[in-house]
Amino acid sequence: MENKITGHELIALGFAPKKWFAEALEYINENQLEGKELLDYLESYRLPDFIPLMEKPVDFIVNIKAENESEVDNVTKVINTMNVLMKTPTLVSGAIMPDACPTGPEGHIPVGGVVAAKNAIHPGFHSADICCSVMLTDFGKVDPKEVLDAAHSITHFGYGGRPRGEQMEMSQELMDAFRENLFLNDERLISIARSHMGTQGDGNHFLFVGISKNTGNTMVVTHHGSRAPGAVLYDKGMKVANRFRMELSPETLKENAWIPFDTEEGQAYWEALQLIRKWTKENHEAIHNATLEKLNIEKRDRYWNEHNFVFRDGDLFYHAKGATPLDDKFLPDITGPRLIPLNMAAPVLIVSGATNERNLGFAPHGAGRNFSRTQHKKSLAHKGIEEIFAEETKDLDIRFFTNDVDISELPSAYKSAKNVRAQIEEFGLCEVIDEVLPFGCIMAGDVQKNATWKKKKKFRK
Repeated sequence: MENKITGHELIALGFAPKKWFAEALEYINENQLEGKELLDYLESYRLPDFIPLMEKPVDFIVNIKAENESEVDNVTKVINTMNVLMKTPTLVSGAIMPDACPTGPEGHIPVGGVVAAKNAIHPGFHSADICCSVMLTDFGKVDPKEVLDAAHSITHFGYGGRPRGEQMEMSQELMDAFRENLFLNDERLISIARSHMGTQGDGNHFLFVGISKNTGNTMVVTHHGSRAPGAVLYDKGMKVANRFRMELSPETLKENAWIPFDTEEGQAYWEALQLIRKWTKENHEAIHNATLEKLNIEKRDRYWNEHNFVFRDGDLFYHAKGATPLDDKFLPDITGPRLIPLNMAAPVLIVSGATNERNLGFAPHGAGRNFSRTQHKKSLAHKGIEEIFAEETKDLDIRFFTNDVDISELPSAYKSAKNVRAQIEEFGLCEVIDEVLPFGCIMAGDVQKNATWKKKKKFRK
């Protein structure tokens, strides 16, 4: 072959310029491929035809209904967004829970949504708060105020990690596993994971102390996700998923992009999710164990579950965007019944259940919202913050880590706990076997009010 094949010839044969051109051209010219041999070799680089969106949405189960006028708009938006979402070509089934609420434009998975994808992992379906989860520890017959005081001295809310000298230890085994993973082998990420151990973040995350209705024992329940390490993994996963989306299904919404499980990236991302899961569980345990140690108490019992994660059953990947897994097949470390917190003034439900014709193996994860935080604050603008706080937290020991009340986390910001519980029963989603009756709760508070960057800005002025 006198003349070398160049990229121009490959483009003329219908191939879009890609990184593989250099490798392929070197092989072609070294081996002087031409004619049928050349075309046969190039076929290994040819991408399959684009996968189109489905013409009609896959059927999904609706386990929610509007109990009052203010919920009509919310339920309508949830169903509308599911109708767009369920045209994503990987999806085979779906369900929405009684606590469902939209998270963005139509087509985005709602909070309280569950979808099953075949051989595909969708990072956008678990979002940046990977493995948002709850853990319960039974402290036995001990004064709940003592437990709340001890926990308050130990836990950490707000942006960023713990200051140097106050950090809780991340296990060496987990750090080593991070370094062996394609997505987590990042020293900056590992440094963040170390500093964020023992932290709970902000928003709706909490440390709740209450009394078991069945036993009278004092219980601690924590709620948080994988913090900044999970957020970094999510960003990396979305970039990889969108690369596959452009090659496989550009019609799919960017937020609904997926990583094929049968690729190197898919296998590595699945393993990364499991490691982030272990980090999150270790994070819960660090706070609970330190509180036990401060009080010189041995735990009576402990269990936990995620409600914002990806769960595998064969070639199906169930993505729960705020939904509690019931079926034991979804959890590699069965630790007891599941937990559904509702709001700071309502009991945390302890539930059990299995897959049935309505739930896909899941239950609600909480109470959800009918209105955004901003809308809720505007609706209460005619009242003072202290008045609102006193009305909604009567007889409870409610604390905010920043000492600034966040009214967007008070009970009225959420759907009616009573209605959510009634719909759990009406749709036969799971069974309530115990309740943790509220004594007190710690949350982040209004982290925006006295944020560090605002103080710096004020100082500069």
